[in-house]
Amino acid sequence: MKLHIHYEAAFESYLAGRQIPFVAVDEAKRAAFRDARLKSFDFIVYSRDQTNWLVDIKGRRWVARGRQRRPSWENWVTADDLEGLGQWEEVFGTDFRALLVFAYRLDEAAEPPPEIVHDYRGQRYVFAGVPLSDYKAHARLRSPKWGTVSMPVAEFARFVRPVADWV
Repeated sequence: MKLHIHYEAAFESYLAGRQIPFVAVDEAKRAAFRDARLKSFDFIVYSRDQTNWLVDIKGRRWVARGRQRRPSWENWVTADDLEGLGQWEEVFGTDFRALLVFAYRLDEAAEPPPEIVHDYRGQRYVFAGVPLSDYKAHARLRSPKWGTVSMPVAEFARFVRPVADWV
C-alpha cells in the first residue's frame, strides 16, 4: 500500500472509519514465494464472516458519459494482477479470497447513491469489489500490448458490489 496514492489512502480511511480490521501491505518489502517474485496486493481485510480478503486497489475515475450521464465502469486490470492474486490465495489458504476493489473517484456530476460515497480530503469515492474468481471467469483480453483484461460492462454489473457488502 502506498499512502501517496490517494485511492489507497482513501480506502484505508474508509476501513478505519468503519472500524473494519485490516493490515496495509508494505510494498517496499516484496515477498518471494516458490522462487518467484509475486506482485503485491494492498490490504488484508478481516471480515465479520468467514471470508477474509486480500485486496488489490484499482484506482479509476467515475466519469459521467453520454447524454444520459451514465458512469463509466472502467474495470481493466493486468493479467499479472490476476496471476499474482491467484497465487496469494494459494499461499494464504481457504480462509482468504482475493478481491479486486475498484476505487472510483467521482467527478462533480456523478450522483451515485449517497450511502456508498466516501468523502476523503475533499474528494468523493465509491469502492466497489469483485472477487477474483468471478472476475477471472468473465474477463476478456483488452490490450495484448499492455497485457490488460477487463470484464464487459454488463458482466461487471452482475458481479460488482459495494465493498460494504463483502466486508
